[in-house]
Amino acid sequence: MLIITVMYPATGSARFDESYYMQSHIPLVQQRWQSLGLSNVMVLRGVPGPDGAVPTYSMIAVLTFGSMDQFKDAATKHGEEIFADIPKFTDAKPVLQFNESVS
Repeated sequence: MLIITVMYPATGSARFDESYYMQSHIPLVQQRWQSLGLSNVMVLRGVPGPDGAVPTYSMIAVLTFGSMDQFKDAATKHGEEIFADIPKFTDAKPVLQFNESVS
């Protein structure tokens, strides 16, 4: 199983349209990639820590694929469209990390 985290840094100057992200971007990702191996999408919103510290990331999408090959296929087919949609909701540069479950 491949778990991809797409993290959007929380910076004071970054624009992030959460409504567009949740109502348009996430559904686009699901529509394009579910038939290509995307099995789950979870979206997390960063909140201040117990001491009031600003979160490192304002939003994090957690995407689950069966394998790296499935993701590569999905990205080849629809990655350009999905990544071209990012400027419509943010000017922050997303940080991607590829992960595997160990428990």
